[in-house]
Amino acid sequence: MKTLFKRLTFTVILFASVCLHAQYTDVINSNRPGASQSAFSVGTKVIQLEVGPYLIKENRSVFPKNEVSGFGVDFAAHYGFWKEALEFNIQGTYQNDTQTVSSLTNIENKRSNFKNLNIGAKYLVYDPHKNKDTKPNLYSYHANRGFKWSSLIPAVSVAAGVNYDTADNPYTAATIEGLSYRGVLITQNNFNGGWVFITNFMLDRIGSDQTDFQYILTLTHSFNPKWVIFGETQGIKSDFYADNLFRFGGGYLLNKNLQLDTALTFNTKNTPSVLSLNFGASYRLDRHKDKEKPDNNNNNNNTSAKEQGKRKSRSKKNIKKKDTNFDDD
Repeated sequence: MKTLFKRLTFTVILFASVCLHAQYTDVINSNRPGASQSAFSVGTKVIQLEVGPYLIKENRSVFPKNEVSGFGVDFAAHYGFWKEALEFNIQGTYQNDTQTVSSLTNIENKRSNFKNLNIGAKYLVYDPHKNKDTKPNLYSYHANRGFKWSSLIPAVSVAAGVNYDTADNPYTAATIEGLSYRGVLITQNNFNGGWVFITNFMLDRIGSDQTDFQYILTLTHSFNPKWVIFGETQGIKSDFYADNLFRFGGGYLLNKNLQLDTALTFNTKNTPSVLSLNFGASYRLDRHKDKEKPDNNNNNNNTSAKEQGKRKSRSKKNIKKKDTNFDDD
């Protein structure tokens, strides 16, 4: 595990030497309904809220046999600050369930706590499409939708955060309490035809007795601007808990700032078996403004549509005046 952490740290430092900016999108770009994080930030002065209530059922069929039934909620808040590539976030999962242990008499344990609670930041360190001319081919529909080798180069982000776990948390190891740390390496490939592939590699609860390694691979496909489906696999490895989860679902864009979604999560083992169904929503409070770019004379150049229209109108008036003066001569 220490060797893996050293390699991850080296990779983060390597990519962090290149600092580029994220691209703000006109419509909400939610991390839901999957569990992975996208490489791009929400954009400056954008507040984005994501929430997903879920039902959970776990069944351990080997000794000690037990069953878990309950509900919970995944939640996240994102805020873009200072630079387009930077966002701050709060992420967590709260669960309330009943664990029934099978013995001579069934024993029921009522449980509730945060499965995880993290405050952190994410920064886009490399965008392969930054400052590149991506004009469509006006003469070929197939050329615009065909495969491009350049799409194999992913956007890369790094994320870091601080976890907080309370004492006697039923969802963590017995010795876990207080603060620990998280580091994440994120990649994202955007392919033609509405396909997006995201990877997350995460070390969680660093500095505690329960260091978790997780990976998440997510593939999404948008049929049109409104509908998207996804498939995802999530691997978890630690001394406290290990699992391989599979997740499928979809989302619907109700308007440019609101998305609704649903997903089904399951695994293929019995120690325990997991089945979860969630419904969620993502909402964006958008106060983003594009920064004005300086012109060649180091003056601010207002490039809004309104200002461009005014300049065109002034140009036409000047041309008419010149024509009138020429006729008078």
